Amino acid sequence: MAERLGFLIRTYLWTVLVFCIAKVVFMLACHDATPVLTAADMWQVLYHGISLDLSTALYFFILPFLLTIVSVWLSGKWFKRVLYVYFLLISIAFALAFVADASLYPFWGFKLDASCLGYLETPNEAAASVTTAYIVWRIAAFLIITLLIFSGYMNTLRTSRDRQKRTGRIATKVKETILYIIFIPLIIIGIRGGLDESTTNIGQVYFSPNQFLNHSAVNPVFSFLASLEGTASKNTSYDFMSDAECRRIINGIYSTESIDTDTLLNTQTPNIIVILMESCGGQFTEISGRDDITPCLNSLAKEGIYFTNCYANSWRTDRGTVCTYSGYPSFPTMSVMKMPAKTRNLPCIAKTLRDERGYSTHYLYGGDINFTKMRSYLVAGGFENLKWKADYEASKQSSAKWGVRDDITFETLYQMSTSLKSPYLIGYSTLSSHEPWDVPIHHFDDEVLNAFYYLDQCIGNYVARLKKSPVWKNTLVILLPDHGIRHKEIDDLHPLKNHIPMIWIGGAVKEPRRIEAICNQTDLPATLLAQLMLNHDAYTFSRDVLSKSYKYPLAINTVTEGFSTVDSTGFTFYDLNSHKKVKGSGDINIGKAILQAASRDLDKR
Repeated sequence: MAERLGFLIRTYLWTVLVFCIAKVVFMLACHDATPVLTAADMWQVLYHGISLDLSTALYFFILPFLLTIVSVWLSGKWFKRVLYVYFLLISIAFALAFVADASLYPFWGFKLDASCLGYLETPNEAAASVTTAYIVWRIAAFLIITLLIFSGYMNTLRTSRDRQKRTGRIATKVKETILYIIFIPLIIIGIRGGLDESTTNIGQVYFSPNQFLNHSAVNPVFSFLASLEGTASKNTSYDFMSDAECRRIINGIYSTESIDTDTLLNTQTPNIIVILMESCGGQFTEISGRDDITPCLNSLAKEGIYFTNCYANSWRTDRGTVCTYSGYPSFPTMSVMKMPAKTRNLPCIAKTLRDERGYSTHYLYGGDINFTKMRSYLVAGGFENLKWKADYEASKQSSAKWGVRDDITFETLYQMSTSLKSPYLIGYSTLSSHEPWDVPIHHFDDEVLNAFYYLDQCIGNYVARLKKSPVWKNTLVILLPDHGIRHKEIDDLHPLKNHIPMIWIGGAVKEPRRIEAICNQTDLPATLLAQLMLNHDAYTFSRDVLSKSYKYPLAINTVTEGFSTVDSTGFTFYDLNSHKKVKGSGDINIGKAILQAASRDLDKR
């Protein structure tokens, strides 16, 4: 038994060591992206990347583990013979991944993924980009690395006795088998990456504003395998019409030009705090006609700038976050946030403010920031300082189902708001107004309404305290939900589901205003940047709703089954499964054209 356990431990540790060595070699081979590469940088890469390495190694540990269980009962030379073949195959696969990753990165600027398979259809064109010597050296490196990895695996098979001659009592074999079976749940948890809501993903290793270091921490084998998934993170192309017709319809709807923009602020460099209110759609605010669920929010709307006809773009936090900060559309079955290869090419408010005005950029979230690859999106988007669940003590981490309760994180937000050096941008996502609605107060019998009342009280307390601080005078607080939700009679076919409040408050606001124009969550970047006199050409799907160039007020929202639009004709819903307009009288071709144009744009990212 000790011999078999020793073999398994050696096999697993060798796989992890191979991944770690590959990271060091990758950094040394590709560090032109970071001319000054220190030993501290390498250590940080290894430290932050190890969780992904440990999880990935378990995938390749499964077969040796299962074969070891069989060998308890069935001895013989078959054990080594099968493992010889298996170890040779994964040695070849690892070597190929490492060489391809290090070779392609200087050209692509991102980690190995399935997109490289497309070049196999035209190998001559791909080979034409490099010299013969380049190819020869890569082939030699591949063969040497394969041999080294395979030799290491062969060393894990060293035994002191011949397995054929080994015998054991039945009771001993049963006990050993049971021990291995007990390990199975641990292996599954390890592959999954823990027991939290998020599973193992590339974003969990991102840690630095330097993208090269983040990329170095990514396991290329995992990156490739993850990109093969046929999930919501896979790009889907929409083909409703000819591209020429699509361009004709889109023309005039999206303009990146600001003309005679109405001025709402009294400064062009305010501290900016964006609070994404989890699920807080208009059905819980005065938009629905009720004033008792979110009284604080309703009051703030009267003293700030209130965009009364704003609509969410999507139905999930990962989608809504990208819509808010990148001004990028949402899709029915795709989550752009889950596509690091795409999100690194998106514009982002944080990146713009950091690069153009020298803002320090921060993000606060009480949940798991690795969920849906949120970390990779935020870091790539220019958020340099992230604070999340893991930064709180254990008792606070478990104060709510999803992580740290909102009243606790609002206290953190207050401390950040009053202590950071100006100018700064803070992005903050709340989380308590989400199933299972576990909040510490019980104002309503309805647990859903109670959760939003709790969120509202947190907002009210935070703003009241911030008003008394010196920073209030030069601060802009933007409040808007990440999305709406279905609740009781409010479903996807109800206009109120996606109708969300967007409120700008703070000393930086010139005077209270009501902006009645129909707009989308995605219009925040262009509208905000125009107020700061910053160019927003990169935000091609975001519109300055206060500009005279905003000539076609329109909002679009996507759900898994279809999409809805709101314009001067009202609310219209189109079902993608039945290919029918199921509600409203609007021109559904506009929504189709937006989806098609957005998917084409995503293909190019």
